[in-house]
Amino acid sequence: MNDFPRVGVLGLGTMGAGIAQVFAASGRDVVALETDVSRVDAGLAAVADFLDGGIARGKITEDAKQATLAHITGTTSMADLAGVDVVVESVTENAEVKKALLAEAAAVVGEQTPVLTNTSALSVTDLAAALPHPERVAGLHFFNPAPVMRTVEVVRALQTDPRLVERLVALVSSLDGKEPVVVKDRPGFLLNALLLPYLNDVIQEYDDGLATAEDIDVALKLGLGYQSGPFEMLDMIGLDVHLHATESAYAATLDSRYAPPPLLRRMVAAGRLGAKNGQGFRTGEKNTR
Repeated sequence: MNDFPRVGVLGLGTMGAGIAQVFAASGRDVVALETDVSRVDAGLAAVADFLDGGIARGKITEDAKQATLAHITGTTSMADLAGVDVVVESVTENAEVKKALLAEAAAVVGEQTPVLTNTSALSVTDLAAALPHPERVAGLHFFNPAPVMRTVEVVRALQTDPRLVERLVALVSSLDGKEPVVVKDRPGFLLNALLLPYLNDVIQEYDDGLATAEDIDVALKLGLGYQSGPFEMLDMIGLDVHLHATESAYAATLDSRYAPPPLLRRMVAAGRLGAKNGQGFRTGEKNTR
């Protein structure tokens, strides 16, 4: 590790906390920003809980947990990001919220510091256009849960300096177990461009009565060698998150493959969001049709 030794992370929600953990586990110092102290505490507690799970499974030691936590500093003050070597944003998927927060961070860290977004659905090119020196803006798209999922998409906006792309590939390669994939800025990037239509298709087939959610999961795991079934994945991701991603991709492309299935909308409207609240396609095993 010799590049980006100090990382600023904007947001300590599920993704932000996971990203902070990944960087901290690599020995980098992380300054993690949230809106209030309760959110800082919740984010740091989430990291500790995740690490405790790793200890229980024999994946890490107590010493490794404490070392990781020692590298993360939570704050509610944007000024504390002064001096970081890179900023990674991971807040709500709202373009105006992201633009405002990124602009504030860019003013604090200086014009040479790379500013990255973990967006999964928004245009990195559009976000970059709203900032001074857009050539230092790129996407660094981790997948949930960030400490576990190996692939990280390095998203090249139209304005991104090619030298920054090279540095980000090296950065991701320096993170334990992570593999960088360079992709251009397009709706869904690479993985979600393929994943969203697949998940939409299985939701529709299930709604049409093809098979139970459990049997579809079993068939695809055993038949195609997937580690998790589509409905297990949807519950883990969050049905509301998948709905938002499909809506964003559809709005950007008008491609019918991204149009949210009616059942997905009904599930979210009914408050059935997956593992996060114990009600989803497989979580709770409720009848959704």
